[in-house]
Amino acid sequence: MRTKKFNLYTALLGLILAFTACQPEDYSMSDILTKDQLNYSITQNPDDPNMIILESLTPNVTPLWQTPMGRTTALEDTVKLPFSGDYKFVYGVESPGGYVQADTFKLTLTTMNLNYVNDPLWEMLSGGVGNSKTWLLDLDENGVSKYFGGPLYFYGTENGWLAGGDAGCYGADCWNWNPDWPGNSWLMGQGDYGTMTFDLIGGANVSADHLMISSRGSEQGTYFLDADAKTLSMTDAAPLHDEGRDGQVVNWGALRIMSLTENTMQLAALRDEALSGEGPCLLVYNYISQEYADSWVPEVTEDPEPTLPDGWQEDISQTVNTNIVWKLSESNPLDWANLDGSMMNGWQAPEDYPDWLGTPDTDVYGNFSMTMNSADNSVVFVTPDGTETAGTYSIDEKGIYSFDVTVPSFTLIGWASFAADANNQLRILQIEKDPAGNVTGMWVGAISSDKPEYMAYHLVPGAGGDGGEEPQGTEVAFDNSKLVIGDLESNGNLRLEIFNEYGSTVSDPGLDKSEIAFNNSINVTFTLSGVTLNEGAAGSYNTSMYYADSDWNPNGNGDVITVNGDGTYTVSYAPGTAAEGVVVFVIDVAGMGADISDMEAVTATIDKIELY
Repeated sequence: MRTKKFNLYTALLGLILAFTACQPEDYSMSDILTKDQLNYSITQNPDDPNMIILESLTPNVTPLWQTPMGRTTALEDTVKLPFSGDYKFVYGVESPGGYVQADTFKLTLTTMNLNYVNDPLWEMLSGGVGNSKTWLLDLDENGVSKYFGGPLYFYGTENGWLAGGDAGCYGADCWNWNPDWPGNSWLMGQGDYGTMTFDLIGGANVSADHLMISSRGSEQGTYFLDADAKTLSMTDAAPLHDEGRDGQVVNWGALRIMSLTENTMQLAALRDEALSGEGPCLLVYNYISQEYADSWVPEVTEDPEPTLPDGWQEDISQTVNTNIVWKLSESNPLDWANLDGSMMNGWQAPEDYPDWLGTPDTDVYGNFSMTMNSADNSVVFVTPDGTETAGTYSIDEKGIYSFDVTVPSFTLIGWASFAADANNQLRILQIEKDPAGNVTGMWVGAISSDKPEYMAYHLVPGAGGDGGEEPQGTEVAFDNSKLVIGDLESNGNLRLEIFNEYGSTVSDPGLDKSEIAFNNSINVTFTLSGVTLNEGAAGSYNTSMYYADSDWNPNGNGDVITVNGDGTYTVSYAPGTAAEGVVVFVIDVAGMGADISDMEAVTATIDKIELY
């Protein structure tokens, strides 16, 4: 005999209705069966009286058995009852003439066979023979999941028992998404979802109190655990789940056991594509035992904090010796930061910013400044519209600036604004320094009131006021006899090759590559002479520096300037991150090479290379 997994009555009723819908609407009286015509047998195995053998002997019908262990439509099936007691069986059939049910068959068992429930999984689920065990969905009324990342995971349709197979994979459709609830609270509402209790007290009984699904309320039923197949059948009761997905599953009683331990359980129901409007998958609900929940104590962890370099207080003090005017970076004025001060996105240039935020525009925020004086701890904010706000500040040992005036707020990019946090504070998250140790920038952050993150602002020192000074760069020596110029790539551009690992300067460069290291920017001033343009030439040309450091991070083009012919010009590149070493370091005057009448007459010099 084979053991059949039992289905919910609702699914069987649907099968009956579907079967009936395919029949003619008019039946002859000879098609309608009576109770006397039902033929079946319910017998006990002579070697094991607790093994009940069911056999449907009525021809051309679909049987519907109601047993103490659930329902089945098998022609032949076996029900194993571990406990003594009085039990009821009902045999019914669906025939062309309709549904007919026999009288209830009563069976008294005087023996027990606890071998049926001696698998460890039965004990972990129910507490063992004579006991009960209560389970909770792993999400409480405070939105806390005590063991899993959240109350609901998603798996492929051919995933199963996670400790078996290929880490729980039993076919081609294997995948999983295990979302954390705090970051995906839209999945299901916060609240008390009730309790679910399994017992082995005189039978395999289950009750579920669905506090979040009023249409279900309190349910009482039976269950059967197939320890070999790792499946759980529930009759007349459904596992705790969310109301939003209550109608997405055909049979909440046909469950796969994904994992089961003394304290935790994962049960999977199949999401139906027609009911949900989404592809089929396993909805895996995560449970913890009542005992585990009652004894759970939140782990005490300290939030990470930014780590500032040794001597940062002196660095800041030196930088703000009298006045320093802090400006927002033109390249990357805004980001979001983790609690440890690391940037979440790492945007380096305006083109890196996503469409959902917008592109930094200095016409919007460029006139902002924050002037700080370390002598008297005074501060003056100037917002982009010219409004001034003056006050004082203090800074503590963690790098948190506190202000005695309200820090002004203004639009920075798209919908994002510059503002202090709810305590009118800004915290130093990172400090940037050049090779000489001078501070060239810093990230300050406003802690979010509802998320573990900062909105971070990138400040760079600008021109000082009241005795302040322009930041000084470090000059790198260059031998102009080794500068290579011309239309070097035959693309119509005039190129000044300072160094190129793929060019002629690789073997004999005009600078010491080891001296090239900067945190903020690099400027090059150069002079062109002997430029004669062809008749009809454009006359003005976009010009920029291309720079790549030793590991190509950072690399890119700097600011674009206009070159008209002979003259002295300065190009800059500010990658927004530290650079060390050099692979490519060139200046390109786009299109000028094709317009020069005599390239051999053109000369150039590199007048100054400055690092910041």
